[in-house]
Amino acid sequence: MSAEHDGAAGAVEHVKYNDAVVRAFVLATLIWGIVGMLVGVIIALQMVVPEANLGQYLTFGRLRPLHTNAVIFAFAGNAIFAAIYHSTQRLVKTRMYSDGMGWFHFWGWQGIIVSAAITLPMGLTQTKEYAELEWPIAIAIAVVWVVFAINFFMTLKHRREKHLYVAIWFYIATIVTVAVLHIVNNLVLPVGLFKSYPIYSGVQDAMIQWWYGHNAVAFFLTTPFLGLMYYYLPKAANRPVFSYRLSIVHFWSLVFIYIWAGPHHLHYTSVPEWAATLGMVFSLMLWMPSWGGMVNGLLTLRGAWHKLRTDPVLKFFVVGITFYGMATFEGPMLSIKSVNALSHYTDWTIGHVHAAALGWNGFMAFGMMYWLVPRLWKTKLYSMKLANVHFWMGTVGILVYALAMYSSGISQGLMWRAFDETGRLVYPGSEGFVETMMAIVPMYWLRLVGGLLYFASVLIGGYNFVMTLRSAPKELPDPEVKVRKPLWRQKAQREDMSGVKGWARHRLLEGWPLVFTVLTTIAILIGSVLGIAPLFLMKSAIPQIESVQPYTPLELHGRDLYIREGCVSCHSQQVRPLRAEVERYGEYHKPGEGVYEFPFLWGSKRTGPDLGRVGGQYNHLWHVRHMEDPRSTTPRSLMPPYPWLLRQEMNLRTLETRLRVLSRLGVPYDTETIENAEAIAREQARQIAEEIVDQGGPQGLEDREIVALVAYLQRLGTDIAPRAPEAPAEEAGDDTPGEEDSQ
Repeated sequence: MSAEHDGAAGAVEHVKYNDAVVRAFVLATLIWGIVGMLVGVIIALQMVVPEANLGQYLTFGRLRPLHTNAVIFAFAGNAIFAAIYHSTQRLVKTRMYSDGMGWFHFWGWQGIIVSAAITLPMGLTQTKEYAELEWPIAIAIAVVWVVFAINFFMTLKHRREKHLYVAIWFYIATIVTVAVLHIVNNLVLPVGLFKSYPIYSGVQDAMIQWWYGHNAVAFFLTTPFLGLMYYYLPKAANRPVFSYRLSIVHFWSLVFIYIWAGPHHLHYTSVPEWAATLGMVFSLMLWMPSWGGMVNGLLTLRGAWHKLRTDPVLKFFVVGITFYGMATFEGPMLSIKSVNALSHYTDWTIGHVHAAALGWNGFMAFGMMYWLVPRLWKTKLYSMKLANVHFWMGTVGILVYALAMYSSGISQGLMWRAFDETGRLVYPGSEGFVETMMAIVPMYWLRLVGGLLYFASVLIGGYNFVMTLRSAPKELPDPEVKVRKPLWRQKAQREDMSGVKGWARHRLLEGWPLVFTVLTTIAILIGSVLGIAPLFLMKSAIPQIESVQPYTPLELHGRDLYIREGCVSCHSQQVRPLRAEVERYGEYHKPGEGVYEFPFLWGSKRTGPDLGRVGGQYNHLWHVRHMEDPRSTTPRSLMPPYPWLLRQEMNLRTLETRLRVLSRLGVPYDTETIENAEAIAREQARQIAEEIVDQGGPQGLEDREIVALVAYLQRLGTDIAPRAPEAPAEEAGDDTPGEEDSQ
């Protein structure tokens, strides 16, 4: 940076922007986008072709969290970092505070992604939605995020523009809130280098997780992309943002309301009714501010609609914003209890999530990249025709995928709760559940087609970008701009706001980044504390059940194997107080049943039946055969086989440590049980192995992992005495709980 004097206007400074780190983030976005979409296509194939589960480390249960992490944190994450580093420098007229911090952020984030790509297929996971990575990686994320935050806020401190543009507001909300969410949700006690238990259990763990999970979508996949929209859409359209006032309403209402909405993911579960209702109310309130942002974006194009025919950047942006509007209408709708009773655990949710991720996040990212790449590499886009092919193929892919999942999900929900004229389930038992799966297999093939179309469009876009880079000049110096010295920092030049009223007073706040950040933090903390704290302060919210006891050492080991294999991706463990579910699975779950569940395993999708009451329903040998070859017990099953569980020896070396850690978390293990954990586990394993032999099964399983998993499965739901199904108080066919089922 240098300065020269302009006699008429005062000092003029020369500022060089750091675009090298932006180019790095753009390239990482492209690479990880291809990887994430590829894994998505693979697991879509595995859903209909069990043989596509290629061995222990490449099963659906292990690849599914890899897919979500790659798309959310690798693809979308690198895209938002590219946007923030590029646009912030230009909006505040200064270089990023530290080049070193920027490169630490870049390489640290790529290292985290590579760590995820290694550990998740190995089964090293916390098994929490969007927070699967174990504690050393979680700490690394926090460190990298703090460095990123320091670099960002120090850049704001040294800005040459007094007022913060609306995009910066959304970046501030993202940085602050993601830090709070990540730290609180990852409070754990380590057992070893890659094993830990959360400090929360059962209902409390579920509340914390979906406070995090819903707001990871809000503040990692929504607010930064809105910031991206507010900067790059006006640039591409060469038009100012439609409404400054609407921007203010959009930002503050979204930031305050969004943080309350997480519990709507837990309707009809063991979470107290008031908490889920609170989440639903705030979810419904989210509709209007979200659509306010959509309207603000689309109307920014007023007078520029003719450019849509020739400009692929605007095409991506318009369709992306449209999907944002669709998703932010559908999300509140799905939070309504009567709708959620049908949609939850079905593919409807999968369709909703992918329409938002592929349409809103994917298309906004690619629109930004088509605008940025020629400018960053100082060349022309290789092919406008290929850009248009990318757009249309991707759009068709999203529509095929989403429509297939909507059809599949609604069919699932209706078939699960279908009763015949005699009042009995039309599709009862495990065979009935398989029949509902067979009915939607054609939709799964259609989903694969939609995914392949979108993946092919990404490859076409990648080819277009690579060919564009090949024509770039060898030297790409940092761009240099002339900026007037920020006279507003001097007392005599400060803005006089004494006579300003109404909306314009927000301009004063935009000149105080620290105050703006503090107010944003307060806004997100209000909903966080008031929405969650009662569950931790009110003992009556989670009544104790005397018959609920801790897992035995062997059952605990089996539970950890269940987590390792990713079984929670396909199986829930939460029977809801709905007539169809009580008829099919047994007694609905109570809050007190989860007090020793570290972490909770309620699941979010039923590709297979609920396992919350599976204990005692089948003998040991059935479970052994089912895990070795699911089609030997359920001929039409689409579940992958797990033969290695019958070969691999149980590793019980850390079992004592695991019990000791859980004891510190409040699980009532006595000293004798902790110190003799391995011996107790092996004795129970010997008994189960003998029973397997007596039932006609193979010998020599007493030290194999399968026995621990069988012990865990046979325990599920047995702490609550089963009861015969009762006729609910409501009319036959009504699938809502009666008064006796209220929580």
